[in-house]
Amino acid sequence: MIQILQFVGALSLMVILHELGHFLSAKAFGVRVEKFYLFFNPGFTLFKFKPKNSETEYGIGWLPFGGYVKLSGMIDESLDTKQLASEAQPWEFRAKPAWQRLIIMAAGVFMNFLTAVIVSAMLLFAYGDRYVALNDAKYGMEFSQVAQKYGFVNGDILLMADEKPLESLDMETMRVIFDAKQITVLRAGDTIQIPVNESLKLDLIESQQGFASFRCPFVIEKVGDMTPAQLAGLKAGDSVVAMADTPIFTHADASVILKAHRLQPMSLQYYRAGSLCTTTITPDSAGLLGVYLTPYSKLLPVTQVNYGFFESFPLGLERGVGMFTGYADDFKVVFTPQGASSIGGFGTLASLFPDSFSAQYFWTLIAYMSVVLAFMNLLPIPGLDGGHILFLLIECIRRKPLSQKFMVKAQIAGMILLFALLFYANGMDLIRWLG
Repeated sequence: MIQILQFVGALSLMVILHELGHFLSAKAFGVRVEKFYLFFNPGFTLFKFKPKNSETEYGIGWLPFGGYVKLSGMIDESLDTKQLASEAQPWEFRAKPAWQRLIIMAAGVFMNFLTAVIVSAMLLFAYGDRYVALNDAKYGMEFSQVAQKYGFVNGDILLMADEKPLESLDMETMRVIFDAKQITVLRAGDTIQIPVNESLKLDLIESQQGFASFRCPFVIEKVGDMTPAQLAGLKAGDSVVAMADTPIFTHADASVILKAHRLQPMSLQYYRAGSLCTTTITPDSAGLLGVYLTPYSKLLPVTQVNYGFFESFPLGLERGVGMFTGYADDFKVVFTPQGASSIGGFGTLASLFPDSFSAQYFWTLIAYMSVVLAFMNLLPIPGLDGGHILFLLIECIRRKPLSQKFMVKAQIAGMILLFALLFYANGMDLIRWLG
């Protein structure tokens, strides 16, 4: 429930801010705003009100696909053309110069991008940057099966992508790696060059595997009640080094052995307070011991960088631009078979939110999703802001507006395409959930 509430709250906030951009810019240029709605309302409305002496009706629709502002004298998703039969009035959208209409249409995207910048800046000010530097990964990295096929070996430490040094394991680092032709790693004291190409990214998407994580020993942080681990006498702080007479180091090492010994007693060796101990343990039917492992942030040195208030804003802008350009680059993958099969809808977005609330994580997702919303709305599809912007640019070049008949047909075609994409994305979510 907490996960769903976070998703609905985040989506509502981003939609309101997006439409607020259109609303404020329209008001600034004297355009009458007839409606300001969160979500769409075909057929009926969940809630609506119109303040006294106001020209705008505010409401909440029942179809949670976004929101809208209805501007007088504009052909939009409502396809209302009745008012266009009469002569243009000064307060109508169509009566304004093309440059003003462009600003109004672009204001929603700008508001979402501005949200991402401000939120990123405030996160940097409040929390700073906290990460494990790659050169502090004393146990090296744990690589996925796909990454290992490209030549990466567990224990490798990432050093450089082409000629660019790698500092931390974050989203920006991954983009640098995917764009590189060669990755330099430290392996057993030697530097090794591993050739890569764009197929690495595509294979990771298709397999739904990550690239790498920090390699850490099997140190228990918490033991569950009445679990195999508790029955075997394991405690928090124990460091497991062998299972079934086979040495292990990481959880990945252990998982192979555990799956092979489901409901079967096996020996287990661990260190406690510097002493080597041995016990017998029986993994459950899922091959689990019932323990929580100590996260890498507690086993490896953590770098903390703090920023002042005014220092945070240029960095927030840098983060916002980086997220936007990075997502634009990632979007190309959609047009590949691997990317098309990985598309997700509301279920995928909701799954990004955890079952418990974390203010830092919540607002980090707000920043990222605001960038995604800004980018998607810039796509030149009728029914989106990008479609309106495209038609206005054509109008500027032609020095006359496109015909009403064409605009209506374009809006219909765009809405059909958007609903088809929405159906496909959420259908893929359903397929993955059922499968």
